Amino acid sequence: MRAVITAARGLPTALAVAALLATAVPGAAAADPAAAPAPAPVALTGQQLADSWTGPLSTRGRYIVDANGDRFKLKASNWAGAQGTWQGSGDVDDVANHQARQKSNNIPLGLDRTPIDRIMADFHAVGINSIRLPFANAMVHDTTPVPDAAVTANPQLKGKTPLQVFDAVVAALTADGFAVILNNHTTSYRFCCGLDGNERWNSGQSTAQWIDDWVFLANRYKADKRVVGADLRNEVRRDTWDNPNWGWGDSHDEYAAFEEAGNRILQADPDMLVIMEGINWYGIPAAPFDHGRPMLTPVRNLSNTLINSGKLVYAAHFYAYTGPANTGAADGSAGSTSDPRYQDFTPEQLAQVVDDEALFVTRTGQHFTAPVWISEFGAGGRGSANAKEQAWWRTFTDILVRNDTDFAQWPLVGWSDTAGTPNDNWALISYDSTGRKTSVTDAGDWRVTDWNKLVNAPSRTGQIAPVDHWNMLDLDFGDQNVSATMRARPDWSSGNRKGNCPDTQRLTALARSSNRGLCTDVRQPAKSTGAWTTVTDERYVTHGDWASGYNKLQCPDNTFATGYSVNGNAMAALLCAPADHALPLNGRNVWFDHGDNRPATGGSVQSDWAPGYYKGQCADDEYLAGVAYTWKWNHGGVPDALLCRPLN
Repeated sequence: MRAVITAARGLPTALAVAALLATAVPGAAAADPAAAPAPAPVALTGQQLADSWTGPLSTRGRYIVDANGDRFKLKASNWAGAQGTWQGSGDVDDVANHQARQKSNNIPLGLDRTPIDRIMADFHAVGINSIRLPFANAMVHDTTPVPDAAVTANPQLKGKTPLQVFDAVVAALTADGFAVILNNHTTSYRFCCGLDGNERWNSGQSTAQWIDDWVFLANRYKADKRVVGADLRNEVRRDTWDNPNWGWGDSHDEYAAFEEAGNRILQADPDMLVIMEGINWYGIPAAPFDHGRPMLTPVRNLSNTLINSGKLVYAAHFYAYTGPANTGAADGSAGSTSDPRYQDFTPEQLAQVVDDEALFVTRTGQHFTAPVWISEFGAGGRGSANAKEQAWWRTFTDILVRNDTDFAQWPLVGWSDTAGTPNDNWALISYDSTGRKTSVTDAGDWRVTDWNKLVNAPSRTGQIAPVDHWNMLDLDFGDQNVSATMRARPDWSSGNRKGNCPDTQRLTALARSSNRGLCTDVRQPAKSTGAWTTVTDERYVTHGDWASGYNKLQCPDNTFATGYSVNGNAMAALLCAPADHALPLNGRNVWFDHGDNRPATGGSVQSDWAPGYYKGQCADDEYLAGVAYTWKWNHGGVPDALLCRPLN
């Protein structure tokens, strides 16, 4: 969400700027008379949209697909309001203290002005097929009915709590064919995104409570297969004192918190997409201090693994006035820096930056491969006069078209006065107090050509073939149990850190000293119903000593490694699952004590999942049957060799 950055009252300037994130009021802009008109969006009826796809959604490589395996491209916008609009100071009942003088009463905007069936028709008319629906954790627990005035145009909603109104909105959207993605935008109802108490998933609440709220919502909507996704948290960023991080193993570790939340959601509702944004801001935005907007860049070396590898989507946000190291604060104001904004880049530079920060994730066959959803972007439309923002919008929408990228514009709905002048000219659709609509598709909004270009863009359609997966395990700071089977069973290697592959995958690679591993499902043998085996010694070493002088952990015949445990950096145990048929017992040694030993081709060999450490990896047509290690020569018990056997 874009918002206004202001210094927090009562805080020293250094502390105030430490919490400033990507936000500033965008400037105004003039239309380009040379822009060619684009055809209007195809406006489907609710029945036509509903007939065009079948829920639930999942992923195949870089694409999202429906239940039939057909591409479903998220052409979305954000229907804001349920996350709160109060800006944090002054009387909460005074509309002047709300974002753009729009008081949402903590429900989606517009329900006071227009009947919900008309709102649905207006959404269809702008060409979208899905809605990102922000909410606050406060909404989940709020038992106070909304004021009658908040639902004047929808009297059937009188007397309902914000959550019950949210229920009605979800039901209306999905009945009209829209895919709905729930987005945890804020903790409280305070408008995001500065020093506002909403900086992280555990700002103002515990991580456990945050996950419990997600599980509650997953269960609440699990029967509706058009509620397709859980967008875990909006724009994670620095608070007054601390940065979020990706993989440090502490209470600010977004990587670990998001993965645990995603797996808990999938245990409650296996059909949900789990959508993860990266880090939106870290550091103090001042020249002497390290600061920036890494977004998805940490995923290159530390990607997430869920119990279902076909459910992960990554997301990122781009606005013209922010930048890779620019908060978006107005020049000269608190928190502003001289770092370039996205609007300052040439088209070629912007394309490279967007790839570096987000779209690289869509490259095939890597440990990080997943769809990327640009779940927020936007620009001021009607009445604006900011030429740089206009040029950025055109270039950025070209990037989305060229890369066939899933998107969600911010925001969808706003208010306007009776002359049709929007309170928030970033909104695609605005309603005045009588319910009269002003839309991006009406005359006078310079964005229309590029918006129509975007929603009408040629895209990959039809069947997407199933893909193979390569997924990371990371035991740097604790367990990584992404096996649904093992999550339901007792600890299989007590006192040690454990990693378990998803049930549809096997272990295929390990790194020395980093405690990281790689799983895959390529040519995966089916598991039998037999018991899984924990291996802690050499009792299953058969068919010759394949690593003389080394300690060996070897799976029993006709089983394959699906997990491992470590104590410190040293190998402690292997977890082996039985195949449903006999597996070949001949094999080869893959030594990696003096350098990487990975196949020249195959899965995830062009990406580094354990930077700075040697890695050993079986070929895609092999299974990992054993690990050799030694305490001699100061090797410290870390893995030195793999026993890789052919799958057939």
